[in-house]
Amino acid sequence: MRAPPLLLLLAACAPPPCATAAPTPPGWEPAADAPWCPYKVLPEGPEAGGGRLCFRSPARGFRCQAPGCAAHASAGRSLRASVLRNRSVLLQWRLGPAEARRVRAFALNCSWRGAYTRFPCERVLFGASCRDYLLPDVHDGVRYRLCLQPLPLRAEPAGAPEPAAPAECVEFAAEPAGMREIVVAMTAVGGSICVMLVVICLLVAYITENLMHPAFGRPGLRRQP
Repeated sequence: MRAPPLLLLLAACAPPPCATAAPTPPGWEPAADAPWCPYKVLPEGPEAGGGRLCFRSPARGFRCQAPGCAAHASAGRSLRASVLRNRSVLLQWRLGPAEARRVRAFALNCSWRGAYTRFPCERVLFGASCRDYLLPDVHDGVRYRLCLQPLPLRAEPAGAPEPAAPAECVEFAAEPAGMREIVVAMTAVGGSICVMLVVICLLVAYITENLMHPAFGRPGLRRQP
C-alpha cells in the first residue's frame, strides 16, 4: 500500500534528527574524592609575586556537541580543548593511574600567535588532583597554543630526581563572531522555510479534500407511481 503524497511531503519537510552526544570517555574526569581543584595563576613578571591560590569545582559530565562546541586534541590524545560558542575554552587532560601517582602538579603555558611572533597569555599551576580548567574568554580568529607539563615528585635527598614527562600541546582558533551569527541566521531561516512548507502542504490538502471534492449524499428513494 503506497503512502499518501501528503505524508511523503511532510516527511521531506521534517528536520533531521539531532545527533546524540557521545558519553565522556573514562579518565577525563577527576576522581570522586577530589571535589576541588587548587590552582594558581602566575604573573608574567617575577616582580609581581607568586600569584594567588584559588579553587574551582571540576566540570563533571561535560559533553562537547556540535555546533555549539568544537573539540581539539593534542598529538598524544591526553589533552583536549573544547571551544564553546560563548568564546570560553574548557581544557581537559588525563593520566594513567601509575603516571598520576608520580605527579605532584601541572604547569600550563598559554600563548597566541601574532603576525611575526608568539605572545604569552596565561601561566597556571595546578594541583595533582586537577583534570580540567576553564579559559573564560578568548579572542576570535586568534591561533592559541596551550601546553600542559606534568611536574614529577620531588626527589629524596639521597635519590635520583624523577624524569619530567613531555608536555602535551593543543592548538585551536575560536570561530569569529560574524561567522557564528551567519550560521545562526541561516539555521533560523531554514527552519522558518520548512515550517512554511508544512503549513502550505496542510492548506493544499485541506482545499483538495473539502472544496474540490464535495461529499455526495445518499440517493433518495424513488417515488412509487
